[in-house]
Amino acid sequence: MNIVLLEPEIPANTGNIGRTCVATNTKLHLIEPLGFSLNEKQLKRAGLDYWHKLDLRVYDDFDDFLEKNNYPKIYMATTKAVRSYTQVKYDKDCFIMFGKESSGIPEELLLANKENCIRIPMVGDIRSLNLGNSVAIILYEALRQNNFETMQMEGNLHYHNWDDQL
Repeated sequence: MNIVLLEPEIPANTGNIGRTCVATNTKLHLIEPLGFSLNEKQLKRAGLDYWHKLDLRVYDDFDDFLEKNNYPKIYMATTKAVRSYTQVKYDKDCFIMFGKESSGIPEELLLANKENCIRIPMVGDIRSLNLGNSVAIILYEALRQNNFETMQMEGNLHYHNWDDQL
């Protein structure tokens, strides 16, 4: 899977998304300009000790991203879409893009890719969900559709065994 952040502005969001990407073996693509430095403390703090394990790619601009990834099909997450994120079929190498926190993906890009625009349903006049939450919601749907391929499906207790009788 591939998560693409177009001009992200808040380092803590990108750090949290990076941690989610490490936990799901997902590549994180950042398209500049970024609203922070990749060395920023908030970014590393949100990513905790996982940041060095992140498969991170950084691009000069959207055209650079397209060219270096062979012009991939991109699902564009936006509150403005007419179709829910659950109404599409994600392949295991798909690209899911999210826009910057303050304004999202530019409308010109959305119009040029309207068949691939998806949204998370919400009630009322809420402008949007937190970027990190939005990435996790859609990414986990894409992973579910691919049977959580290569992911650990069971956990273990630290001090007991699930078969223990207390």
